[in-house]
Amino acid sequence: MKFKENLVVYDRICHLANIERKGKTMPYTSSNGYMFSALNKDGELGIRFSKERQHEYFEKFETTYFKSYGSVMKDYVLIPESLLQNESVVSSLLRESYNYVNSLPANNSKPKKS
Repeated sequence: MKFKENLVVYDRICHLANIERKGKTMPYTSSNGYMFSALNKDGELGIRFSKERQHEYFEKFETTYFKSYGSVMKDYVLIPESLLQNESVVSSLLRESYNYVNSLPANNSKPKKS
């Protein structure tokens, strides 16, 4: 199954980037209150970037927005399957995304308990 195979790859990429992977049913990474990468149920990886970098990567990798559970995640670039196999490149993209979300104002919004 593609999801299980790509989960193994995603875990290695997170390890290479020295970033903790979270989530059991929906694997993801987060920092500074922002999710910045996720693996969807089809085993596709999306990584969050600034608007400028998104457009650059859309062209460079001939890809589009990442989708998860039928929704387009507007800040995320779909990492092509062919690129996913280049773990060192993808781990550097993941580290870039980590640095990006940590440059944003902290997102401390948590649901209020009743």
